[in-house]
Amino acid sequence: MKQSQMFIPTMKETPADAESVSHRLLLRGGFIRQNAAGVYSYLPLGYKIIKKIETIIREEMDGIGSQELLMPAMQPAELWHETGRWDVYGPELMRLKDRHGRYFALGATGEELITSLIRDYLNSYKKLPMSLYQIQTKFRDEKRPRFGLLRGREFIMKDAYTFHDSAESLDKSYWEMYHAYCRIFERCGLKYRAVLADSGAIGGKDTHEFQALAEIGEDTIAYSDSSDYAANLEMAAVLDTDDAIKGKALPLEKVSGNQEIAQDTALTAHWFKTRTDTVVVFIKTGDEINDVKIKNVLGTDLIEPLETSNKDAIHPDKGVRVLADNALKHLAQTSVYNEAENLTYFHLDPDRDLAIERYDDLRFIKEGDPSPDGNGVIKFARGIEIGQVFKLGTKYSEAMNATYLDADGKAKPLIMGCYGIGVSRTLSAICEQYHDDEGMIWPKSLTPFTIHLITVNPKNEEQLKLSEKLYTQFSNQGYDVLWDERKERPGVKFADSELIGCPVQVIVGKKAADQIVELASRKQKERIETKVGQLSDAVTELLKTLD
Repeated sequence: MKQSQMFIPTMKETPADAESVSHRLLLRGGFIRQNAAGVYSYLPLGYKIIKKIETIIREEMDGIGSQELLMPAMQPAELWHETGRWDVYGPELMRLKDRHGRYFALGATGEELITSLIRDYLNSYKKLPMSLYQIQTKFRDEKRPRFGLLRGREFIMKDAYTFHDSAESLDKSYWEMYHAYCRIFERCGLKYRAVLADSGAIGGKDTHEFQALAEIGEDTIAYSDSSDYAANLEMAAVLDTDDAIKGKALPLEKVSGNQEIAQDTALTAHWFKTRTDTVVVFIKTGDEINDVKIKNVLGTDLIEPLETSNKDAIHPDKGVRVLADNALKHLAQTSVYNEAENLTYFHLDPDRDLAIERYDDLRFIKEGDPSPDGNGVIKFARGIEIGQVFKLGTKYSEAMNATYLDADGKAKPLIMGCYGIGVSRTLSAICEQYHDDEGMIWPKSLTPFTIHLITVNPKNEEQLKLSEKLYTQFSNQGYDVLWDERKERPGVKFADSELIGCPVQVIVGKKAADQIVELASRKQKERIETKVGQLSDAVTELLKTLD
């Protein structure tokens, strides 16, 4: 493709609101343009890369027997009411009403819609298992869109769904998807980790996230320095390793006011509400409360913090549930300030003085803690979530009456799994990992063009003639070539080439009359003079050294 005929609006200056590397370079390189907060257009260069990511996804999905379909983005509200998620999903769900007063949601995810499609067809165990997927635009009304494509209100997503008649069948598909995702991200050249995660508003019990390693990542990954263990920070278990014998309890002492408490004995009470309960949770003051673990222990899909003002944690009202972190069960001497009474309690024994319903792991893991698998200690890294796989079980099929008849003719709810990849987010994650100060350095599998052919001075007849010859030659050899034959200054051309980031650069300059050009890789930048007769072999060898 001739560069003069392409829509590649590169930018010299970095936009002031571009906070992340990927946001800056995708804008400056002419890959995307912002239309509104969190809403972007994919320009020709960016969309070429999106299509290559989608091709890799399709090949791997088709390879495990998943069938592609396309569902509407506008979903009837009635389906979301069937599962109760119309209210649960919250303000991120974009809602609209048509001229007849009927409510719809712009699809943030597709569990309700896919279940409505298959519930009348998958009515027999003989039709199971089945796997379906789509690549589609999704919508989430993020409160604070940021980092370009990493957190947008409109984005491209691959979502897949499987349907089963047994937990064993679901488990098989889950791990097929898991390994397909590994292959997808490896083919995209990403450095990533698969980590244990929380299912959030999607539901289900077992889930893994795929995290691309990047400092800009909004997620913290806890991993072992000595094993393959890795988990999202919210899900990383804290081992109950304190084997100390609990000390002797002393008589409880109460002192008026908020007294100074030694850090190693101080407790903090945290209050929460669920759909049905009020809960107070005690942890050591130096630890950080983990509301995701509390949610999972309580078996609820909604948990919100409560103001602690004037709440009596020591003598809670009847019906208030009391939980405590595992660390407290090894302590006989603790202290806590009870705001409702304006008293500080000293020598408090949790077993004796608190109405604790159960002890559990309710805090965040820390760097240096023992790894939950018993191997090594925990380290932290930052990650960008690019995919997730879920075992949904019967959450949606039961709510939407999607049943099948088993071998005995008995109706049972379909067992489901769902699996997502953020396609546009994957583009940004790749950008975060493949760049330098001048621009992009795309991996071979995803580059918009393989060869960037640069004619230094197109007014020079020898340079133009040789460039035309090479453009035809490379194209006939199957290479995707971007030919910069623009009447621009050489500095502009080279700066744009660095921004665009094609892996191979062929520069036709002053020695064109001698049938000599310069060959360079975008990554290494070293230019080597090469005779035209040897150029094809030199390009082949150079490409072998990349990635």
